[in-house]
Amino acid sequence: MVKAISAQFCLSGLQRLHLTVHCASDPVGYIFHQKQTAETSRERERNRLSGPQKKQEVRETVSGRFSEGQQTDPRLFSPTMSNERTPLIPSGVCCLPVCGAESSTTPESASETPSKDSRKLNTFFGVMVPTILSMFSIVLFLRTGFVVGHAGLLQGLLMVIVAYTIISLTILSICAISTNGAIQGGGAYYMISRSLGPEFGGSIGLMFFLAKVFACGEYVLGLVEAILDVFGSDPESSVSEGLRVLPQSYWYTVLYSSVVLLLCLLVCLVGAHIYSRTAFVILLVVTVSLLSIFISSVAVKPRDFVITHKGSDNQTVRYNASYTGFSATTLRNNLGSGYSLDYSTNSVMSFATVFAVMFTSCTGIMAGANMSGDLKTPSVSIPKGTITAVFYTFTVYVLLFILVSATCDRNLLIQDYGFLQKINIWSPFVTVGIFCAALSAAMCAMIGASRILHALALDHLFGLPLAPAAITSNSGNPWVAVLYTWGLAQCVVFAGQLNAVASLVTVFYLLAYAAVDLACLALEWASAPNFRPTFQLFSWHTCLLGILSCLVMMFVINPVYSSGSIVLLLLLLLFLHYRSPTSSWGYISQALIFHQVRKYLLMLDVRKDHVKFWRPQMLLMVANPRSSCQLILFINQLKKGGLYVLGHVQLGDLDSLPSDPVQQQYNFWLSLVDKLGVKAFVDLTLSLSVRQGTQHLLRITGLGGMKPNTLILGFYDSCTPEDFFLQDSAFCDSSIGRGSEGEYNFGVDLPSLQAHFPPVRHVESPRWLSPEEYVGIISDAIKMNKNVCLARYFFQLEGEGKDSKVDGPERTIDVWPLNLLQPGSRDYEDVCSLFLLQMACVLNMSSKWRHARMRIFLNVETESNDQGWVVNEETFRELLRKLRIRASIKIVPWDSVVQHHVQPDGELPAEPTQALSEDFLSAVNSMLMEHSSQATVRFLYLPRPTGHRSQSQQYLAQVEAVTNSLGPTLLIHGVTSVTYTDL
Repeated sequence: MVKAISAQFCLSGLQRLHLTVHCASDPVGYIFHQKQTAETSRERERNRLSGPQKKQEVRETVSGRFSEGQQTDPRLFSPTMSNERTPLIPSGVCCLPVCGAESSTTPESASETPSKDSRKLNTFFGVMVPTILSMFSIVLFLRTGFVVGHAGLLQGLLMVIVAYTIISLTILSICAISTNGAIQGGGAYYMISRSLGPEFGGSIGLMFFLAKVFACGEYVLGLVEAILDVFGSDPESSVSEGLRVLPQSYWYTVLYSSVVLLLCLLVCLVGAHIYSRTAFVILLVVTVSLLSIFISSVAVKPRDFVITHKGSDNQTVRYNASYTGFSATTLRNNLGSGYSLDYSTNSVMSFATVFAVMFTSCTGIMAGANMSGDLKTPSVSIPKGTITAVFYTFTVYVLLFILVSATCDRNLLIQDYGFLQKINIWSPFVTVGIFCAALSAAMCAMIGASRILHALALDHLFGLPLAPAAITSNSGNPWVAVLYTWGLAQCVVFAGQLNAVASLVTVFYLLAYAAVDLACLALEWASAPNFRPTFQLFSWHTCLLGILSCLVMMFVINPVYSSGSIVLLLLLLLFLHYRSPTSSWGYISQALIFHQVRKYLLMLDVRKDHVKFWRPQMLLMVANPRSSCQLILFINQLKKGGLYVLGHVQLGDLDSLPSDPVQQQYNFWLSLVDKLGVKAFVDLTLSLSVRQGTQHLLRITGLGGMKPNTLILGFYDSCTPEDFFLQDSAFCDSSIGRGSEGEYNFGVDLPSLQAHFPPVRHVESPRWLSPEEYVGIISDAIKMNKNVCLARYFFQLEGEGKDSKVDGPERTIDVWPLNLLQPGSRDYEDVCSLFLLQMACVLNMSSKWRHARMRIFLNVETESNDQGWVVNEETFRELLRKLRIRASIKIVPWDSVVQHHVQPDGELPAEPTQALSEDFLSAVNSMLMEHSSQATVRFLYLPRPTGHRSQSQQYLAQVEAVTNSLGPTLLIHGVTSVTYTDL
């Protein structure tokens, strides 16, 4: 409802009275728009309103009165500001009411405000149980012997320590981020995207989703391996014996994996809550299995085994293995490494390949974070549950590594992944434990991946391909996202072997962990005051160490997979960057940029300025952009990498207003800047007069060494301005500006942008700015040592839009460096003339004017006996050569013009502002029309105005007469030395 009131405020109050002055490109310039009566506006609103909106009519009328500047009964308002008691905003770029914001609930808001009913899980069930089960997964029962057998106890423990060090550093970052605010659904993706922005968050989120999908497939393959180890038929026998009834081959493995995946799908479609309750039972079963393993190490007597495998050429290979019980000799033999052939993949193992398999046991640290949308208190449960689960699993893995290295010889460890069943007091203990651990890990990965995909779909980062994944059941279960995950996991199981996908899974996870560390590092380096997590056991050192360790281990495990994953990440980054999914999450890049810009601004010392590094820094005064867009685009070409600020003065007295009306306008002006595609800042002010407001902007705009040195104003005349919004399709097509579906537009859509800036003035509209005040602004700027430019007829300029292809020699820039209103002044090298030349040269260097021809016109009196103009011409050509200005010089005799300038007594006027005859002004205009009528833009010398207010109208009349009907013209008065001929 607040948004609706705000929208009505913009559509009524601002249209009734636009308390601004037209200072740019409006041919009349500085003209206020005609005030419409409040009664007519309110009647129009009543006709437009219907239903519940009518209840807001009183508030809208009050808002309209404030925008009109009318006196209103103070009893209608609270003594406090309207925004002092507003609730906390969970997300957004601005807490100001913005016109045009839709009142309907957006998909993003819906995704970020889950109902309380969907948050049912506590720390133990929601975080500890899934994390422990994911970290145990298949490695605990099926790959412990693989790791210790190939790497040995010492390298195996080293792998565990390295892996847990990496995940511990990442856990510190997870805890810091998760305790810095409310976490919604999406887990790791939510934390990364809301910290680093949509581009990085979306790309890493998709990578993390793929990691979960591959992990799900890996766990299913491990489960099938365990099933075949118990129920698979003997490859040497053609007859099934006992329980070994399942045939074995690659396609049978894919079939069994598909059946298991289907079972996981059915469980996940029921919902995460049922899985979390069953997960606790699974954890109890796994715990019993673990206890049976430790008890069996002292209860089971030594045994010998014969292990057979199919070798090359389908030959059967036999291995003698033994279980020795606790033995110092066995422990000593298993201390060192013994990398050999892996019977499942027929490839020789190494530290990297074994570590890749072992690290899959550590990829479950975010299982709890991925359930963030189902947790009662995510910021409390995630740190506490994750840290506890990691300590528990680390202890179990270390004890189990020591146990198997002291009781089993190397052949048993390497040649039989399911040896724990053979040395158990009752093998079904381990069998059931393997089945439960692998199945729960697969379901946990599927659920976690579906939640990430669901969050990505709700944020509309990848458009239509992921749009169906946003669909949920009545209970909130994202069943379509589960189907997506199941389909991709089905593709993974075609790998056929667990070890074949372990490296890829590990690389994806390491990249995701590095991203989490990067998010925390960026938040810490940005020094944002709102980054104050309750978890304090981290620093930028731990974040940086976590990033480096992840990247190093990625390339140690598999350089090809690592390079490919990074390339994929960069491609996703580029895709999301060019798709420009604007959001209200906040961008860490903005905080980092602010941090760096502040540092460099302090280093930008104005005392070290030098003329050879001078560049124009523009302040363009704009009242109504509807008639100023062409000039805004032109000045964007003229700035040459310098500061460019759009200034705007709104008349009013803050004492009589409840709040600053200027603050609510910034979003509209910034949206205008985005739509025009100019690189400009916006600075608005509230003042009692335009002249005073312009003084404010000239003094306070910019920071340090980045302050405007040139003021640009629209011309003061009586021409009727044109509405650029009605000519440009970007402002007429309602589909433009709305952005892609779900894209955050900072509360400003195209209709509200059009409604904010009122229609251009009419011919009958009264002038609210006097010529004296306009000329006073020019005088003030010159007194403040600012260069001044007056722009006239720029509404006629074409080809300045960002989509325009006008760029070629057909464009011409004409420069008249002589003061045409004072023929007695023949100095072509004064500061003003040189500044005029520099500005023309700067324009000629811009992208759209690079190929334009520049012509410089020298006015000479050829009929006089003084032939000094010939020398002046040569001197001027030499000056252009020294200044490296490429231009053609045109000699223009103007004896016939000067003769109209002579007074009746035969003398020239003593003062440049003395009344000039209409014949002289008309002759100057005719000369300009004759030589520059076909030019694209003209640069003329602007005389300095007199200090007498009584001569302001005369000054404007003279300048207007000279430039009448010329076309786009820039009158320039420079006070800054800007040329330099030395190195």
